[in-house]
Amino acid sequence: MANQNPFIWQELVTPDQQTSRDFYSKLFGWTTKQVDAGDYGSYTIFKKNGVSIAGMMDANLDTVGKSSTSNDKNENSYWHPYIAVDDIEESVTQTVALGGKVMVPPQHVPDEGWIAVIADPNGAVVHLKEPLK
Repeated sequence: MANQNPFIWQELVTPDQQTSRDFYSKLFGWTTKQVDAGDYGSYTIFKKNGVSIAGMMDANLDTVGKSSTSNDKNENSYWHPYIAVDDIEESVTQTVALGGKVMVPPQHVPDEGWIAVIADPNGAVVHLKEPLK
């Protein structure tokens, strides 16, 4: 993975998927595919020319943070990146050793690989993904 852009996926978290779906589809000409994300509800895959380029999920307490008290639905909409890693367990171990924090430990995503969420020592959050090999 060292020779490719490590930012491999972008994901939009929003409390109103329909509005966001309409906006990005009209703005960029993207098509969408809905998939069942189990307890997380419906997941949207954005496609350009038939290629999956990004995802979208519902905002909920796990994605916006349990301390969020805002009534402004737009405040809880944001994009977050995924960075590809060769070994998610090693990346999580290194995160802690380097002063970062593991926000969500490695989790298996069927047909995709493994994901985890970390924060650097300054609190910047990023998602890691070890794609299926």
